[in-house]
Amino acid sequence: MTQATATDLSNTEKWQNLDGAHHLHPFTNPNDLLQKPPRIIESAQGVYLTDSDGNELLDMMAGLWCVNMGYGQEDLIEAASAQIRQLPYYNAFFKTSTPPAAELSALLAEVTPAHMRHAFFTSSGSEANDTVLRLVWRYWDILGKPEKRVVISRKNAYHGSTIASSSLGGMEDMHKQGGVIPDIVHVEQPNWFARRCELGTDLDRDGFGRQVAQSIADKIEELGVDRVAAFIAEPIQGAGGVIVPPDSYWPEVKKICEHYGILLVADEVICGFGRTGEWFGTDYYALKPDLMPIAKGLSSGYLPIGGVMVADKIMDVLINQGGEFNHGYTYSGHPVCAAVAIANIRLMQRENIVQTVRESTAPYLQKRLRELGEHPLVGEVRGVGMLGALELVRNKENFIKFDKDIGVGAICRDYCFANNLVMRAVGDSMIISPPLILQHGDIDVFIERAWQCLDLTQKAIA
Repeated sequence: MTQATATDLSNTEKWQNLDGAHHLHPFTNPNDLLQKPPRIIESAQGVYLTDSDGNELLDMMAGLWCVNMGYGQEDLIEAASAQIRQLPYYNAFFKTSTPPAAELSALLAEVTPAHMRHAFFTSSGSEANDTVLRLVWRYWDILGKPEKRVVISRKNAYHGSTIASSSLGGMEDMHKQGGVIPDIVHVEQPNWFARRCELGTDLDRDGFGRQVAQSIADKIEELGVDRVAAFIAEPIQGAGGVIVPPDSYWPEVKKICEHYGILLVADEVICGFGRTGEWFGTDYYALKPDLMPIAKGLSSGYLPIGGVMVADKIMDVLINQGGEFNHGYTYSGHPVCAAVAIANIRLMQRENIVQTVRESTAPYLQKRLRELGEHPLVGEVRGVGMLGALELVRNKENFIKFDKDIGVGAICRDYCFANNLVMRAVGDSMIISPPLILQHGDIDVFIERAWQCLDLTQKAIA
């Protein structure tokens, strides 16, 4: 058999060949893509993706938690086009700024909590959490307490994939390949279902929430409050499996941070910009963080931009005592990215999307999502707003999980993809984070396809 020439190949095959020959993918075993080439996504509109073979996929992950306002929004496209013609780039160093950077910082002060009126811009959530670390350490250094450097995070948390942000996260597989930088420690996550399965007995949810919050206080006491600088956590853990904490958890965490006088960092990279039915997860849980990293939904993923919202108490120290803050990025406040973020937020405001999510689409999604809890494979359904998870188990009556080597989550994910549905697998949790513009009819399509894929998974592992 002779090798096919380029003219004999379909567009899909051409792109797959180029990808296999030259593209090193994130969070992927390169050998897997040599065995089975990637699906090529060629276009998108609304909440649907179209691959290079013409198949339409319902995107229940909003890209990678980010395309909050869906695909094909002309306001965002025009904003990018107009700005790139007028001023494609200038930096924010050396006492300069641009109109989009200035206007976006003011707009963010309007939609974020009232005590946060300053934004530091980055290109991603990973950079935002690197910046958090720099700000935390700088704040305590200025106050004459340079020994306060320890940041407490949670196990199975994700805060990015740079060296600093992956250290802040609590993902064991990432730590095995990169280690953890000094002065970052991890405590238990508020995953009631996982603990319930481990114990094999009943477990009071609120009691567990208070218990796992207490582990933060225990760690502070162990290390010494004179060394602990901050606690960082997502309001709802995203890449950790959409872990919705017990109602008792966050009130206790707030009390602990206040009691010991440490900074509270609420990572809003996933939860921010309407995903919980409030502008931010911070609003949903009535938190008052000192620092708030943002990204993803800031531009609905149309262009890479992130940032950190800084509380007034920290800005007062930086302004009055800090001198120069020796930190920044080439693309901090990139004018084209900032212009798109402005257009995105204004579109959200104009269409009252947060209110629509809170009052209409999220309640319907959560109601229908719980119907999937009736499937024999589903042991728990979790969700808030436009976030959800299905925990796949071997025995739902006795809370018995599958053996890890079965990879039931990956099996279900592949069936979803093959049947034009994008759901993500985190271990044996099937998770969703759809565009906020999802309609009731789209939710019905999701439930039908998800049930079908659960059935296929059940047959495959029988």
